Amino acid sequence: MVTKENLKDYAAKLMFDMDDEGYERTLKEFETVEKHMELIGKIENIKSVEPMTFPYVIYHANFREDEAKDCLTNEEVLANAKDTKANQVRVPKVVGE
Repeated sequence: MVTKENLKDYAAKLMFDMDDEGYERTLKEFETVEKHMELIGKIENIKSVEPMTFPYVIYHANFREDEAKDCLTNEEVLANAKDTKANQVRVPKVVGE
């Protein structure tokens, strides 16, 4: 169960905050999701149903296979990066410990 304290902790870790009304609204949304999950969990044989990508079958879609083309070199990728280290782009730390 999600509590207001959980939300405040998560928000602090993600470096943002809401007013009390925002926390209450978010708690109500989580309660609604939890109620829906409980209802779904009560469906007989739900664990035997294969997960879906779409909520309906699409017969006319022809998805192509992914193929890598015209890949950039590491040097090209890092050329405009402000800060790099060990062939990776460095970004500022945004999450606390």
